[in-house]
Amino acid sequence: MSEMVATRVAYGDALPEMGEMFPNLVVLDADISKAMQTGSFRKRFPERSVNFGIAEQDMMAAAAGMATMGKIPIVNTYAVFAAMRACEQLRTFVAYPNLNVKIVVSHGGLAVGWDGVTHQGLEDMSIVRSIPNVTIVHPADAVSTRKLLPQIIAHEGPVYFRLGRNPTPVVYPEDRSLVMGRAEVLAEGKDVAIIACGLMVCESIKAIDMLRSQGIGARLVDMHAIKPLDEAVVVESARICGAVVTVEDNNILGGLGSAVAETLGEYYPVPMTRIGVPDRFGESGDPDALFEKYGMSAK
Repeated sequence: MSEMVATRVAYGDALPEMGEMFPNLVVLDADISKAMQTGSFRKRFPERSVNFGIAEQDMMAAAAGMATMGKIPIVNTYAVFAAMRACEQLRTFVAYPNLNVKIVVSHGGLAVGWDGVTHQGLEDMSIVRSIPNVTIVHPADAVSTRKLLPQIIAHEGPVYFRLGRNPTPVVYPEDRSLVMGRAEVLAEGKDVAIIACGLMVCESIKAIDMLRSQGIGARLVDMHAIKPLDEAVVVESARICGAVVTVEDNNILGGLGSAVAETLGEYYPVPMTRIGVPDRFGESGDPDALFEKYGMSAK
């Protein structure tokens, strides 16, 4: 895990190719195209790019209209603005009619760091997960971002694709095959199962190495699809290990931890701990320091 690439950068690099693959793809921005890395698509397909300015609600509603006319609109903005400022439009105009709109967000989680609480999407996955019909995908690295992007575009229906602001280590080799919605087992162990998503997969890999030095074997699962959850792998992991830890850069209420707890409670109860933002607001600071303070570091 030496190469460092932000998932939002990997997304932007792959967008022009997506434009070639999907002729009806339209990219919508809300005055942050530089942050969302959509400039390469606009340069290649100017007639299929629209900047709405700082008007996320209008952008979400317009995307719904475009979808009814056979387009595949990608709404691009920060997690806080997609899941909160435009929540009603996402719920009522996109999810309720089950329209083919893709919502791609950056700046999810405490890792946003210096931008502080107004721009740290700490509850976005919890909010969106409560909305019917919306699939939630949170890739771990640049490779999985590129592998999953064409699949979320090809998927019929709303998808919330959560990316990160900062460069993170590349976890997957380029030849790894990934299927949207199917969890990936990255390490085998029988003492504890760690189920992680997004950049916390990398943090969990560090934790597994630390546990191994103490004679503890951990199974690591990359649960890139928060909804629908790969329940079979969750139950399998609980049966093999007898204990589960979930790890996410999101509030521990309503996100990955809640989804796994609900599954285990219904099908296979085992001791479980949730690691994530402990139901509080974030603050400005270095991401590593924040992870340490909030109990989310590998240690």
